[in-house]
Amino acid sequence: MIIVGPLNQVQPLIDAHDVSHVVTLLAPDTPHDAPQGIAKDKHLRLYFHDIVQDMEGHVPPRAADAERLITFLKAWDRERPMLIHCWAGISRSTAAAYTALCLFRPHTDEEELAWELRQASPSATPNRLIVTLTDELLGRQGRMVKAIEKIGRGADAFEGTPFSLKL
Repeated sequence: MIIVGPLNQVQPLIDAHDVSHVVTLLAPDTPHDAPQGIAKDKHLRLYFHDIVQDMEGHVPPRAADAERLITFLKAWDRERPMLIHCWAGISRSTAAAYTALCLFRPHTDEEELAWELRQASPSATPNRLIVTLTDELLGRQGRMVKAIEKIGRGADAFEGTPFSLKL
């Protein structure tokens, strides 16, 4: 199972769900504590801004970040839940969770998976650049990007409500 949430819910979600792996997707200058009870090799930290194109003074998601995410997901034994979080639990984390769905269900239609994400989280608005990078690495030929475009922007929210996805 994958659990998705905002930064301020990380430790409660880890404790409540017996999480074994964590993916942190934050801006390079965002202060945060290391999650308690998670081994360093089970915590992937990716630092970039929640942007979809180059912006002066900001770090965009890069191909190397997408590669690290996919490598980390593949190494997860899936015996216990993984938590994926960003600042608000709306964009970067939902893009990473959508990537996991596509990775672990390679024969499922991308649009079906995108609608599953939308049903789990009405506010989910996956970061398009992250999805573009992972789509290419997973060989989905643009179908992941088209699918998130179909579900559109999620409901307005300052912070996403934590949710889970079964793999």
